[in-house]
Amino acid sequence: MCGLSGIITKNINYSFNTRDKLLKMTELISHRGPDQAGYLSFENVFLSHVRLSVMDPRNLGRQPMSNDDRFAIIFNGEIYNFLEIRKTLTERGYTFYTNTDTEVALNAYKEWGDKCFDIFNGDWVISILDKLKKKIIIAKDQIGSLPLYFYNDANLFAFSSEIKGLKPITDL
Repeated sequence: MCGLSGIITKNINYSFNTRDKLLKMTELISHRGPDQAGYLSFENVFLSHVRLSVMDPRNLGRQPMSNDDRFAIIFNGEIYNFLEIRKTLTERGYTFYTNTDTEVALNAYKEWGDKCFDIFNGDWVISILDKLKKKIIIAKDQIGSLPLYFYNDANLFAFSSEIKGLKPITDL
């Protein structure tokens, strides 16, 4: 189990201590990923991830993960067929630096875009940021058993793996 949190501010003039709010969100779900935590900010997008190291315990598996500085991913769950997908991507010239399904998901998105989600067999929640296109995707598998909660208002959009992770945003 891992945990995701994110804040996307919509209004550039909105006065909001986003970094502190994200750190508090991450702290509230830290039990989901006691091994590592990572953060990323890009313009109006702020992402965090807490990791339970299951597949590749090395620090290379830390998230948010990027292998080209254009795309960044945060991921929770498991892609059961990631070895098959990895083999196909390797044959297409992709290089892998970890043994994680997260890196496979990242490269699959780079190869197939949104269609990669149709290829994944598993139980997952994913967010991918494309810095060049200034686009963020948040997706879940078809069954959708892993939790993901959202908050949306005129000034920001936030998400977290647990409802209590949104407390710093909503003051629930």
